[in-house]
Amino acid sequence: MPDYRRLWQPGGTYFFTVNLLQRHGNPLLIRHIDVLRGVVGRVRKGYPFQIHGWVVLPDHLYCVIALPPGDDDCAMRWRLIKMGFSKALPKNERLSAVRVRRGERGIWQRRYWKHLIQDEADYRAHMDYVHINPVKHGLVERVVDWPYSTFHDG
Repeated sequence: MPDYRRLWQPGGTYFFTVNLLQRHGNPLLIRHIDVLRGVVGRVRKGYPFQIHGWVVLPDHLYCVIALPPGDDDCAMRWRLIKMGFSKALPKNERLSAVRVRRGERGIWQRRYWKHLIQDEADYRAHMDYVHINPVKHGLVERVVDWPYSTFHDG
């Protein structure tokens, strides 16, 4: 069985990759971008975090966020974001028996990729990775052309 121990650093800055369960050809996140933005905003009010970089692609997202000093609860924030987004959508996805038994919607993959940012070079590399991804996935030719990115905020 895999060992999913994670490195937690109170007040740390983290890079995340969060995926929909059904990936390819599923534009759910950009189709419901306002719902996602609203949920993230509400979660930030109750469980603050600073967004350094964020990009939403059709079927997954990447972000670099920082937690407040003394706080290491990334899992709570992602649980609330996933749950809030899922509850706001109509129930029309197919569910496995396991997901029905667990009360899951079948929208998100259960896990996410998390990386604790180590230093300035690591931070820059992950910020660049966040913003270049729409180009990498062939969605646009230039970073500036993708509307669902914090690239426009800086």
